[in-house]
Amino acid sequence: MKTLIKTLAAVSIGASMLCAPAFAQADREPVTSIQQLLDRVRAESRDAAAENQRRLQEFRAERDRQTALLAQARSQLASLEAEGDRIAAEFEANTVLIAELDAQLREEQGAFGELFGGARQYAGEFGAILEASLISAQHPGRAEPLLELATSRTLPERQQLDQLWQNMIDEMNAQAEVVTFQRRVTGAGDGQPVAVTRVGPFLAIANDGGPVYSQWTTDEDNPAAGYSLVALERQPPGSLLSSARTLINAEPGEIVAGPVDPSRGGLLRIYKDVPNLQERFDQGGIVAIFIAALLIISATFGIIRLLMLLMTTSAINAQKRRSTASKGNPLGRIMMAYEEVKDRSIETIELKIDEAILRETPKLEFGLNFLKLAAGVAPLLGLLGTVTGMIRTFTQITLFGTGDPRIMAGGISEALVTTVSGLIAAIPLLFIHSFAASFARGAQQTLEEQAAGIIARHAEEKSAG
Repeated sequence: MKTLIKTLAAVSIGASMLCAPAFAQADREPVTSIQQLLDRVRAESRDAAAENQRRLQEFRAERDRQTALLAQARSQLASLEAEGDRIAAEFEANTVLIAELDAQLREEQGAFGELFGGARQYAGEFGAILEASLISAQHPGRAEPLLELATSRTLPERQQLDQLWQNMIDEMNAQAEVVTFQRRVTGAGDGQPVAVTRVGPFLAIANDGGPVYSQWTTDEDNPAAGYSLVALERQPPGSLLSSARTLINAEPGEIVAGPVDPSRGGLLRIYKDVPNLQERFDQGGIVAIFIAALLIISATFGIIRLLMLLMTTSAINAQKRRSTASKGNPLGRIMMAYEEVKDRSIETIELKIDEAILRETPKLEFGLNFLKLAAGVAPLLGLLGTVTGMIRTFTQITLFGTGDPRIMAGGISEALVTTVSGLIAAIPLLFIHSFAASFARGAQQTLEEQAAGIIARHAEEKSAG
């Protein structure tokens, strides 16, 4: 009996654990006897069976509904396939009918068919010319009717044919105009319309606080975007900018000299490939850098020497007008050397003065040899760059041949730029050396003349005494 009670108690505990969520949801009272536990388990079993039966009925109902929907979808698919077959057959029939009608149209057109075909071809060609013309920057969209006519498959109307010769006459008239209009220019005006002066179909100059040459072109990355006015990547030299400034500032009816690009922008676009001074210097490579450093150092040193020689010459000239000797200039030091030995013999005085002159000569000639050497080394460095550039050119010819001249352009540019750099450095250094040597020789001659005068006066005074 005790064993049975323990077994029922264990079953009741397991059932309580399994049915704990249901009990918690129902918020029931705890059981107090085995009979109550059995009744509650039976009731839960009945409820679970009823729930399972309900779910099974719902599943069967959903299955029947899905089966009905599948049948309906298959029925619609069959009807749509039938409709597709009918439309395909109708399309084929229409294609055959269109071909027959086209043949009939060509037969009835006769010579007019060739005429209209020629009109479409000319409309396409002339429309492309108008679209690329600079005049379209002032009158955008004027080529669209002609391009539509070129792609049309219907017979052109009288109005469309009249647009051909009308646009031709408008183009000829506009080619002789110099007008100013407002237009947005990429790269100028910060995205706002600016005044643009058009010189026929040749030039377009935007006035963005100054002349800005522009071109009517398409975007290489997005040709479908169409044509637009774009400022040149690099503006032409100052002479052309000055002429353009005169043109855009001219009064209506005033005749002025202005630039004209007969290639309709082709020549101006070349300037983007023309290297500026910095780019040309970079083409010279390391040799050009050495030449520039030599020029800067030597020219600076030479200018300093010129200023010092000028100051020395001025001090000597000032000393010539004074009888009191000064240590601050070569002539004063020579006079002081004479004062030290003026009581001795004439031979001693001459030797002492010659010694003083020889002592001052190196000071006057200091740096002249360096300037002379720099003026001679600069062309040699240029020649060195020429040789290295030609070696590079011949190496590229050996590797790639002579098919593309641009491959050899780097070596040739290095050869020519270094030669020019060496000559440019040598010319001013030669001038500086020449002026410095001239001032030094002039100062030496002045010292020798003054020394000879001192000795002559001393000899006269002695003979008179």
